[in-house]
Amino acid sequence: MPIEPNTTENKPHTRRKFLGRAVRGCLLGSAGALGYAYGIEPHWVDVVRLQLPIAHLPDALVGRRIVQISDIHVGGSVADSYMTHALASLAELRPDLIAITGDLMTSHRDEQVDHALEVFQYLPPAPLGRFAILGNHDYGRGGNYSQTASRLTNGLADLDVQVLRNQIVDVAGLQLAGLDELLFRQCLIKPTMRQLDPQRSMLTLCHNPDAADQPGWEDFQGWILAGHTHGGQCKFPGFNPPITPVWNKRYTSGTFSLSGNRQMYINRGLGYFHRVRFNCRPEVTLFTLERAEMG
Repeated sequence: MPIEPNTTENKPHTRRKFLGRAVRGCLLGSAGALGYAYGIEPHWVDVVRLQLPIAHLPDALVGRRIVQISDIHVGGSVADSYMTHALASLAELRPDLIAITGDLMTSHRDEQVDHALEVFQYLPPAPLGRFAILGNHDYGRGGNYSQTASRLTNGLADLDVQVLRNQIVDVAGLQLAGLDELLFRQCLIKPTMRQLDPQRSMLTLCHNPDAADQPGWEDFQGWILAGHTHGGQCKFPGFNPPITPVWNKRYTSGTFSLSGNRQMYINRGLGYFHRVRFNCRPEVTLFTLERAEMG
C-alpha cells in the first residue's frame, strides 16, 4: 500500500522556510532602502521647472529665469564634492538671477564661514544678480552668534552675492525683498513690506515659511520664495512627511495659496542637516517669469 505523506510534520517545516525567506526578504529590502536613502537620493538633484506669474512685471523681465536654491548646509555633513558640482551645474540652466533662501551653512559658531565661502565660489554668474537671505543655521548654534551672520554676509558680498537683511533692491524694475531670520527675531516683516510700491512688480525671499502667517503682509501681493523645511527629507508616497521644522504643518514643499492674494513656493533644499532623504529629492527650482493677468 502507498505510504501517505505526514502532512502534520511537513507543515511546520514549510512554515519555517516561508518565514525564514520572508525575514531575509525584509532584511534585504530594509538594507536596500537604507542604502538608497543614504547613498543615492541625498545627491540626486531634482530640477523643478515652473512659471512664476508676477503682476506689473516689466516687459524686459518677461521670460527671464530665476534659479532658487536653499538650505545648502555647507559643513561637516554635506560632501563638498557634491555641493560644488551642484552649484557649478546651475550654469546649465542659464539663470538670469540666482536666489538663495537661507541656511547656507551649518556652523556651531563661525568655524564654517571660510569653508562656506570657498564652496560658494562655484556659484555661476547671473546677469541680474545673485541674492541671498539668512537662515537659522547661519547664526550659529541657537542663534547666539550674530557676528557669524555678519561675517558670512560680508564674505558673500566679496563674492558678489548680496545678502538682503530686511532690505529691498530694484532688479530691472522688479522689487526684490529679502527678510531676515524668523526664529531668532530678526525678521522685520512690516517695516520691510511698507517700503514696497504696490503698483510695481514684487517678489519676496523668506527662509522660514512660518513667517507668511505673521502680521505685516497687508501691503504685499505676490510670491514668497521660502525654504527651511527640506520637504521633511523623508516621506511615504501619498503622505505628508512625519517631521517638519515648522509650526504650520501644512508647509511642507511646493506651492501654497495664502491669504491676501499671496502665493508661496517652498524649495526642498539642496543640502541636509542629516544625510538621509527618501521620496524627497534635493531640489533646484527654475522659475520662468511671466506677467500675471490682472483680475
